[in-house]
Amino acid sequence: DNLEVGRLDPMNLPGHVAKLDLSGADGLILSACVQMPSLPAVQKVQDMIGLPVITAATCTAREILTSLGLDPVVPGAGAALGTLPATAQVPA
Repeated sequence: DNLEVGRLDPMNLPGHVAKLDLSGADGLILSACVQMPSLPAVQKVQDMIGLPVITAATCTAREILTSLGLDPVVPGAGAALGTLPATAQVPA
């Protein structure tokens, strides 16, 4: 139910992520649904795990900004919007 998904507390996401085995992971998709209000947790989770974190909403925002000819950078909004963890390896 999209309405229920939209009512979820994004600050519960770090607790769910803490239960994951991320060994061998290159990054994390925190939310694959644009109805999930995940933005308040994106940077917190990325800082917590030291891996790039993206969501459907941050990737959508990136595509919109890029299509408009704007820099897809929103401080504190995770990897899709220009904030990589200090430990991330950027491909050459």
